[in-house]
Amino acid sequence: MPPGHPLLTTVSVPPPVNPPLTVDLTYLASVRDSLRRGEAQFMPALKALEQEAADALNVAPVSVMDKAVTPPSGDKHDYMSQAPYWWPDPSKPDGKPYTRRDGQRNPEIARITDRENLGRLTDAVSTLGLAYYYTGRNDYARHAAELIRVWFLDAATRMNPNLQYAQGIPGVAEGRAAGIIESRLLPDILDGLTLFQDSSAWSASDDQALKSWMRSYLTWLLQSSRGRTEATRGNNQETWYDVQVVALALYTGQTELARSSLQGVRDSIARQIEADGRQPRELERTRAWDYSIFNLNAFVKLAEMGDDAGVDLWSYRTADGRSLRQAIDYLIPFATGDKNFPYQQIGGLSPTAIHSVLRRAAVGFAEPKYRDLAQQIGGGTRRLSLTLP
Repeated sequence: MPPGHPLLTTVSVPPPVNPPLTVDLTYLASVRDSLRRGEAQFMPALKALEQEAADALNVAPVSVMDKAVTPPSGDKHDYMSQAPYWWPDPSKPDGKPYTRRDGQRNPEIARITDRENLGRLTDAVSTLGLAYYYTGRNDYARHAAELIRVWFLDAATRMNPNLQYAQGIPGVAEGRAAGIIESRLLPDILDGLTLFQDSSAWSASDDQALKSWMRSYLTWLLQSSRGRTEATRGNNQETWYDVQVVALALYTGQTELARSSLQGVRDSIARQIEADGRQPRELERTRAWDYSIFNLNAFVKLAEMGDDAGVDLWSYRTADGRSLRQAIDYLIPFATGDKNFPYQQIGGLSPTAIHSVLRRAAVGFAEPKYRDLAQQIGGGTRRLSLTLP
């Protein structure tokens, strides 16, 4: 892409009224300034982003009404999914009750489309929001806004603000608290939205309606039996639950709730991380490497939101040394190959899985060594350079 790209020199995108939850807007602005000056550093990443955005423009609106099955409530507006690690019992004529095979995904879960469609929605909105921020192209904002309205706001297609029937198990449960992990994508959708919310594509009434939906869902998370159970899991499910509570509280202006939840995360660090950095509840899984990093991704998001809420999780450390830094440092030798990972990891260990955690740690700890390690280990994408220094 040559210097003087018209989208970068003629369009002025105002700063978002509501700042992103886990995206560094100061860094994004510096990248955009570099692009507008015609500097080459980020041009390949922008070109790749624009290709992804072109693909996202072709993503048709999806909704919970698309699924071919009806939830036990009789209302297709209720989100529904099936637990991924549960399989038919071959000793039973109908396979029920299903039995658990940890780490082995049952392909039949794809027959219920809500989970996959929520992921598709998240990818498209995240891509289009970022592309709008860098280029000012209104078609990106318009399509992202339409996708959000269809899923959350339009009367005919909107999702009810609950996950009562998420990750059900045939013959065992209509839904489970563990299913709340599937709405961990909501903060990413909101981050994408914040990057185009001041465009003409997103109205004040849209904003009010979406905030109302998120408040209702937050209330369900806090007050439902499923939510109360998930809040005390003591593993990655609890951490991702906290991500959602904090993110939705910040988005809906409930700062004190966000702050108190973040303060409670310190107790989670103390309970889930050992003094040497191990995460025992994740290491007992059949994909111990993946789940250790999965949990750390959630903790890092909480630390990033803590920066804005005035609760420092990056430097928090218990008297015996339990901390986010210790948990990250524990995994690094396995990623670099200096040590062999001593726990089960179905499918083999992918060192690059830790790349994003390291890049975010470099910012959170103000330690360039983590960025150097990320580059050494590899992974990441060109697009990542547009969002993380």
